[in-house]
Parts: sequence; structure tokens; C-alpha cells
Amino acid sequence: MSRPPLPPFTRETAAQKARMAEDAWNSRDPVRVSLAYTEDSRWRNRSEVFQGREAIVAFLTRKWKKEQDYRLIKDFWAFDGNRIAVRFQYEWHDGNGQWYRSYGNEQWEFDEHGLMKRREASINDIAIAEKDRRFHWPAPGPRPADVPGLGTDPF
Repeated sequence: MSRPPLPPFTRETAAQKARMAEDAWNSRDPVRVSLAYTEDSRWRNRSEVFQGREAIVAFLTRKWKKEQDYRLIKDFWAFDGNRIAVRFQYEWHDGNGQWYRSYGNEQWEFDEHGLMKRREASINDIAIAEKDRRFHWPAPGPRPADVPGLGTDPF
């Protein structure tokens, strides 16, 4: 299975890969998202470390059960060969209706087929008021073209 664009990445293809990941995660479909990763992909997400597509699906299922009305924006940061770094923000609320904005960065490593074989994510959450939300598009689904990315937002 191949998942273009393939490494080695250019500035354009690295940015395209980041937007594709953003769109997939905004679908909130754990199986769809898992198909972008190798069968034995290794993950570190916050304090959790796990490996494999089945573990990815289980993790994402738990995540989106907790993080309701999730909306994500990724911002391509850097690339080199088969690696890409992104920063991101996403908003969600818990079962009690408390909204959060989560800030983080990820480092990705891809195989020759364009599948991610390693993902490391560091994430911090900040409680926000619903009136302070920034991301308002029908979800699940990709961010519309007229909704800006992170740009120069200093967090």
C-alpha cells in the first residue's frame, strides 16, 4: 500500500502531507486515520506509548469519546527527507461541557511508501470558555479553505 506524497519530501509535499493528516483526523474516523500508518507504527501520545494499527484504532476511539466536538488545525513546521514536524491546536469539550484548547507538536517519520512509521506528540490542554472558541466549522469533517490555519498565532 502506498500513501502519496512519498519521501523525500519537499516543502510543498510536506505541507500537503500535514493537511491530509489534518483532514483525516477531523473525520474522527479511527479506522480511516489508522490507514495512514504502518502496521507496526510506534506512537507516543502524551504519556501513552503503544504500537500497531489496532492500538491506534483503540486509542483514537477512546480519545474521541472523551474529546467531543473535536476540531483540529495542523501547521507544517519543518521537514527533512522522510521526516516532518508540525505544530497544532485543537478544541474539544468533555462530557460536562467544559471546553479546552489543546496545543502541541508532533514529529513524524515515514517509510518509503509514505506511511507513518513513528509519531511522537507532546500536548498541553488549557480550559477555555465556549465563547473563546476559534474553530467553528461543521464537524466531523475537514477544515474549510476559508478557515485560516495557525499562521503566526503565538498560542
